[in-house]
Amino acid sequence: MNGGQGLNSYANNSTYQRGGFEAVKPIMEEEIATKLDLKNRSSKTPFRIADFGCSTGLNSFPAMQTIIQAIEKKIDTQKGLLSGPPDFQVFFVDQLVNDFASLFRLLPPERNYYSAAVPGSFQDRLLPNASIDFAYSSCALNWFSKIPAAVEDRSSPAWNGGRVHYTGARREVFEAYAKHFANDIRLFLEARAREVVAGGLMALLVPAVPTFEIPDNSFATPTELDLVGSCLVDMAKKGKIKKEKIDSFNFPMYLTIPQEFQTILERNPKFSIERFEIIDSPGKSTLAGANARAGFMRAILEVLLINHFGGEIIDELFDRYTKKLASSPVFIDPNNDKSILILVILKRKPE
Repeated sequence: MNGGQGLNSYANNSTYQRGGFEAVKPIMEEEIATKLDLKNRSSKTPFRIADFGCSTGLNSFPAMQTIIQAIEKKIDTQKGLLSGPPDFQVFFVDQLVNDFASLFRLLPPERNYYSAAVPGSFQDRLLPNASIDFAYSSCALNWFSKIPAAVEDRSSPAWNGGRVHYTGARREVFEAYAKHFANDIRLFLEARAREVVAGGLMALLVPAVPTFEIPDNSFATPTELDLVGSCLVDMAKKGKIKKEKIDSFNFPMYLTIPQEFQTILERNPKFSIERFEIIDSPGKSTLAGANARAGFMRAILEVLLINHFGGEIIDELFDRYTKKLASSPVFIDPNNDKSILILVILKRKPE
């Protein structure tokens, strides 16, 4: 994500993600009130929360505050459960390249928790054994740790030359992405199973689509990532980008469907699925207009694009993208947005 607080920053272009949290906030509060196990705890023991995918914090801070307030309410309404609220500690977790400096500059001054940064891959162990009481992740697990190897292998049936994503590509490309996603989620759950205490909760908010459309032999549903790809191809035709650079680039992002995601979760024996909800996409109301949608895409894609193509193409690329978006009756109409969000509440089973 773009760091800082500038015009193209994630901080100023993440209303979609904030809308997702606002949509699930009442459900999370309800699940904490009814499912969080606080028995055998002492108020002298800190309650530890981890946000996997905190970015620069502006969407993470309200989520952390909501979780803490819900826990405090549970303690207050169940007299005798604890002698008083414990200290709270929040671990803000994200990739090594995340702008943690901006996150700590933006920390709410009146927060009621201690904070720490934890950089690293979500697929690895990042925290001590049985140290986390509540884990949270929003709009982060759809991003890959790396591109599927087969997609970048010219000798593989899944090679995706000339395209930048699995949408519109051959079935083999889609299947390589799906397999990689399942493995990433498996590793994520295995790592969190070591870190989350027995009886602890994990809330996952994952961007998704209702169903896969795979007529014939291709994954055919176009997305805005394909629109970005078409702009790159247009620039290559004008000699501004080498075609080989497009052949070797793919977006490391995948949108699952509910049935697929539930099946992956059920394979892990350490967590029980306490709640599985489908939420309508907040993009219909939070990303109205071409400029807003382009700003959102630039905030989440610019770093990836600069690392591969260089920074000199970015302004022209997103100028082209904004114009294509504005002239497209398909993409500019929010009613055509079929994306959804999946909210899952998991509970760590006792050993």
